[in-house]
Amino acid sequence: MQAIPTGQTLGATIHGADLSLPLSVVDRDRMIGWAGQYGVLSFPDQRLTPRQLRDFSAHFGALEVNVATLGQQAELPEVMTLSNIVENGKPVGLSDAGQSWHTDMSYSSMIAFCNILYGIEIPMRDGQPLGNTEFCNMHAAYAGLPEELKRKLEGMTITHDFNKFWELMRSRPGSTRAPLSQAQRHAKPPVSHPVFLTHPITGKKVLYANPGYAMRINELPEEENARILDFLFEHQTRSEYRYAYRWQVGSVLMWDNMGTIHNAVPDYRPDERRLIKRCQVAATRFFSIGVPAGMAARQ
Repeated sequence: MQAIPTGQTLGATIHGADLSLPLSVVDRDRMIGWAGQYGVLSFPDQRLTPRQLRDFSAHFGALEVNVATLGQQAELPEVMTLSNIVENGKPVGLSDAGQSWHTDMSYSSMIAFCNILYGIEIPMRDGQPLGNTEFCNMHAAYAGLPEELKRKLEGMTITHDFNKFWELMRSRPGSTRAPLSQAQRHAKPPVSHPVFLTHPITGKKVLYANPGYAMRINELPEEENARILDFLFEHQTRSEYRYAYRWQVGSVLMWDNMGTIHNAVPDYRPDERRLIKRCQVAATRFFSIGVPAGMAARQ
């Protein structure tokens, strides 16, 4: 395999990998290192079944069954469908368009390591792909914070809540999402994580906050909390921290949720079909379960 960097703040294209085949420990470890180094990895020209996508993703940690699909029958519950397609009056999957900036699974006690997505149908217009996935570099965002603010927030924690994001999506025009059920709320209660996380691959600090799920900085009074959170949300999405991935049919996209935040661009119409399969990989390779905020790094 060979990693070709984009030359931007994030991103590398990985050549010479067939993800439908069993993955060696050596290649797995190289991919983990590249995920920490580049944040976003693309694997072009793949041909995968949903089961092969699941099996590849499982090399990197425990797979999450998304809380949005709890109670639904599925042959492969770890493989989620992201789609704008409607068949027989019913949506084929869950739309990820217009979600705004977030980090998947920051609402869980065990946070995410990576997302792995496989593009099956990509909308095109005038020869150009639509539905880019945008990213921001949280290594760079932390490094760019004022030193005084770094000292102030060191050791503080943020509450993250899945329901914040869900209600935001429900409020969008045309949304058919129902409120979270009691079982879903019970499965994902609010959790707290450090404002600054030491990244387990790079050993450097990242800003672990995002507008989608972050509710409040627990150690600050409300007025100061609101002001600083607003500053962090604006700061972490500055243009110099951004990278946009342009989807291609057959591409697999893998990104590090600890070192990035992301946003799906909703620039395609309902009749411009989009179909993507997704696995979410928990950070069980790096952190222990059952300790405060799930953040005790494995040795």
